[in-house]
Amino acid sequence: MPETSRRGLLFGATALSAGALLTACTSNEPKNAEPGGNSQPAADDKPGKAVTIGFAGPQADHGWLNAINVNAKSRAEEYSEVTLEITEGSNDTAAQIGQVKTLINKKVDVLVILPADGKALTQVGLEAMRAGIPVVNLDRIFASPQAYRCWVGGDNYGMGLNAGHYIGEQLKGKANAKVVELAGIDNLELTKQRSQGFADALKNYPNIKLVARQAAEFTVESGQAKMAQLLQAQKQFDALWNHDDDQGVGALRAIQQAGRDEFIMVGGAGAKSAMDAIKADNGVLKATVLYPPTMAASAIDLARALGQDKGINGLSEMEIPTSLTLYSAVVTKDNIDQYLPTGFN
Repeated sequence: MPETSRRGLLFGATALSAGALLTACTSNEPKNAEPGGNSQPAADDKPGKAVTIGFAGPQADHGWLNAINVNAKSRAEEYSEVTLEITEGSNDTAAQIGQVKTLINKKVDVLVILPADGKALTQVGLEAMRAGIPVVNLDRIFASPQAYRCWVGGDNYGMGLNAGHYIGEQLKGKANAKVVELAGIDNLELTKQRSQGFADALKNYPNIKLVARQAAEFTVESGQAKMAQLLQAQKQFDALWNHDDDQGVGALRAIQQAGRDEFIMVGGAGAKSAMDAIKADNGVLKATVLYPPTMAASAIDLARALGQDKGINGLSEMEIPTSLTLYSAVVTKDNIDQYLPTGFN
């Protein structure tokens, strides 16, 4: 586990929002506290009381999702007092609900859930909270804040926003610049957020026009097919924003087959293959915007803190926050060595 991810909980987020806390499920009231003081123990690497964390996620049929599982397992192994009960991932919502119910019946101390479908899993999140088991909702958010104690995830809007600003700065001096977008799955809210962020960023650059957009499916095959269509339809453009590095592998194949290199490409998520290409700097791919799978390690940190009635080291509050949004950094050849260890396969 790279040090950048090991400290992700403390330093890797740029947005922390604390709202009304569900104290019925976890009580962190300090005993015999001095008036106005904070005697709450902060979360740290020192062993504390034993905590069993249940982890339920979707099927790891994508590089990023597999990295989520790897980060969760690796972080849990760093704590001698943490036992991780991990389910076999499933994209079937009924199966995942059953897995979470099993963890509830096992009376785990804390639950970490990355739902295949946030809305569909909301009810079982509520069931866990009502059973006195605090839930850390990972990435895909439940429909009700009552279904989780804390949410931790990425910034989809920020991904598009930062990709747009990077492209805008690269093309700032070019008149009538043209940009194309290779999006993800259009009926997913995260795709809409990434596209909206990108569109909002481009409003700051009146010289740039989005001339084409295709939605792919987060797979290598769909990336190649949809990119080939874009290349055939657009005989010349200046930049490409690709939402996902997995489908970007296919997009790069299509670009190479077409013999095109007149534009720059920006990817998304932070796959190692994309980072290797950026470091080599011998193709169109010049940057990728992170959607860090290290959020799973941070979720384990938060779950451990909840199970041990601790706050977060570096914050004065006695409770962990209700929301933690990770930053979508832009990785280029200038900072690639810093982020390369976090790249996922």
